[in-house]
Amino acid sequence: MLFILLLVAIPLLFSLANALSIRVVRARDAREVFEQLSILIPMRNEANNVAGVIPSILASSLLHATEVIVLDDQSTDETRELLLRYPEVKTITGLDLPDGWLGKNFACHQLVAHSTGEYLVFVDADVRVAPNAIAAAITDMEKFGWDFISPYPRQIAESFFERLIQPLLQWSWISSVPLRFAERGKFASMVIANGQFLIVRRSAYLAAGGHKAIRHEVLDDLELARALIKNGFKGGVAEGSEVVACRMYDSRTDLFNGYTKSLWRAFGSPLGALTSAIFLFVTGVLPFLLAVAGLRAAWIAYFVIVITRYIAAARTRSTPSTALLHPLAILTLIYLIGRSWYLKRNGQLVWRGRSVT
Repeated sequence: MLFILLLVAIPLLFSLANALSIRVVRARDAREVFEQLSILIPMRNEANNVAGVIPSILASSLLHATEVIVLDDQSTDETRELLLRYPEVKTITGLDLPDGWLGKNFACHQLVAHSTGEYLVFVDADVRVAPNAIAAAITDMEKFGWDFISPYPRQIAESFFERLIQPLLQWSWISSVPLRFAERGKFASMVIANGQFLIVRRSAYLAAGGHKAIRHEVLDDLELARALIKNGFKGGVAEGSEVVACRMYDSRTDLFNGYTKSLWRAFGSPLGALTSAIFLFVTGVLPFLLAVAGLRAAWIAYFVIVITRYIAAARTRSTPSTALLHPLAILTLIYLIGRSWYLKRNGQLVWRGRSVT
């Protein structure tokens, strides 16, 4: 039991340190941005999101030279028709996906090719930005001397499985990575990034090879950030819940399929996935099982890990309502890791109608 207590103490220490020291993008800190910006939005069958993301982008303030470019990635719904209602937006049609590329990577590659901005602002279709979000993020980039910034959006969760699983996104890196140390850029493996809202200097993007250098990577955001770090550029994650929000999935099926698509890559190898699954089980599930079985000391370990969930939720404004269900969330995550590897090994991983194998 002492060993388990020591293990759960590690995420607690990381959570406390990161909650106190993480960079925070705040609307009130935004300053005017005079450089040319390219706001780039890939869309594939995003009819349900057009009316949400485009007006929020067009309402951006403190920006003096902006182009908004959307790539319609061969949608089969009404995405293109809805986009044409916004004459301020340049809508381009995506080319056929070449061999060796994943869909979003190729979409972003094409968007950059059509852009002219000194800053490249990548925004997913399910993201909603506050008026000062982009200006505030770029203000922080300049203040920190960064070449890229990833303001992590507030993850909106409404259904039961969303509230169960989505808070693990922020918790996973807040409780495991020393963020201020990672900012120093010594270890690319420590970099945290979220492609939902990612800003990078064009010169740095091109020097690092852009999306072409990571064309086959399913975790495109992390791999792009790692490529930037490996090429000597600086940047990292920031807490962006005040200025940007995202609802990634609105059904259990989409949520499960979305995580299944990429979890096989998240841990590097089958051995890495197995090791991580064992660690998650020992720290997140076993204490609860032992406590229910009558081992009182196990309750300490259980509540320590629950406290880390509350810390992450408070810092990122995510839902704390399922923190006590952490063992169930971890069991579900372990299932999704196994499912991801099974489908990957059998060549059955599909996302948005395209193979990701």
